[in-house]
Formats: sequence, structure tokens, C-alpha cells
Amino acid sequence: MDAVSYKDLIVWQLAMDFVAEIYRLTGSFPRDEMYGMTSQIRRAAVSIPANIAEGNGRASRRDYAHFVSIALASAREIETLLLISRGLGFISSGHAEELDSKLDEIARMLFSMHRKLATPVVGTN
Repeated sequence: MDAVSYKDLIVWQLAMDFVAEIYRLTGSFPRDEMYGMTSQIRRAAVSIPANIAEGNGRASRRDYAHFVSIALASAREIETLLLISRGLGFISSGHAEELDSKLDEIARMLFSMHRKLATPVVGTN
């Protein structure tokens, strides 16, 4: 499916920047959260660009759409983890809102991408 490299996709680039931001943020989380919240939110963040890339390498639009849907689900997971982190006092409301805004942009792009990939191409079987 990789007529266009995943590295050229704006959504992948934004997701990569988001991963770096999540790693910086979670570096200040309590040490006893290293294998809890820190690990969970980092894993979910990495999942977004990784699934875009994996889907891009798949042979069919259907497979690509599946991996984009996994990336979208990871974005929704992060939304919840940010709310929990804010509730626990790990991050400020302002920082949580800033990250949520960036994540919302990524999620909207993923949703649009998924819809496009899931729509059959006219003239193909």
C-alpha cells in the first residue's frame, strides 16, 4: 500500500512529535509510576505512528484501514490517560488541555484517513 511513504504523511509526523512530547512529560511523573502510568501512556503514544507505518506497509487498503483504526484507538486511550494523570496531579490542567488539543488534531486526521481507506475505490473489486 505504500505508494506514499508513511514518513511523508503529516499525521505520522505529528504523531512522532507527540511521542517526543509524551516522553518529556512522563519523565517528570512519580518514580513509582514507571511501570504504571508512565509505561502505559508511552506505549499508547508510540502505538500511533507505529501503526500508521505498519498499515502503510500492508498490501491492501482494508489492512491499512485496520492499522489506522488501531492508531485511532490508541489516541483515545491517551485522552483517558491524560485525564487520569491530570486528576492525580501529575500534569497541570493547562498542559493536559494543550496535549489534548494536539491529540485531537491527530485523531481527526486518523479518522479521515480511516474513512478514506475504508471506502471502496470505484472500478476495483
